[in-house]
Amino acid sequence: MTQRVIGEQRTLALAGVAQAARIVDVAAKTGSWPTPFAEASIHSLFCFEPDAVDNVFGTPQGIRLGLEQLAACLHLSQDQSAADTLRYTLAILQLEKRFARREDLQAIVHSRLKHTAYKAENFSNDIKSLSANISAIYQDTLSALPYRIKVTGSAQHLNNPQVADVVRTLLLCGVRAAFLWRQLGGSRLNMMLTRGAIRETAARLARELGTVSH
Repeated sequence: MTQRVIGEQRTLALAGVAQAARIVDVAAKTGSWPTPFAEASIHSLFCFEPDAVDNVFGTPQGIRLGLEQLAACLHLSQDQSAADTLRYTLAILQLEKRFARREDLQAIVHSRLKHTAYKAENFSNDIKSLSANISAIYQDTLSALPYRIKVTGSAQHLNNPQVADVVRTLLLCGVRAAFLWRQLGGSRLNMMLTRGAIRETAARLARELGTVSH
């Protein structure tokens, strides 16, 4: 992973967490989600040995929403959507920290994601079928941890099995990005101490990719 300087690599990985967090929030509140970015985040679960951070999300465009959301939530504005994205981002980082201590659960997740990747490549790779499979992986592993992420939104949408599956799937995508971020030397303390630099890097990378609003 040497194509970008380490600060950009970390920012892209953290943007992966923010993108998952944002999609979770949108899905929970509206029952819908930005499909291209959800697909890019799901793609990250099947990128087992990436040679560059950009490739984890398929293409650099795949992480554009996350870069914008990361820049927005680290601005610490009064905007409710940015505040909710930051809350989920921090919660996902905490969940990944707990998950990192459980090698047994990691092995199960890795094995089952390999199987899901095979089915996606050879049979169906639409979000509905993929999220059903990945949601089951999340429920059987990360849901067993004592730390739980509280997802708030519309009861009508959260009680919809498909929406619930997408929410769990994107939470797992966020954990995967958080793992990558930590691999690259990221930490919660580092994030808070260098918040301004991360925000500026995320905003610059987002500008380079164009703009999107969700």
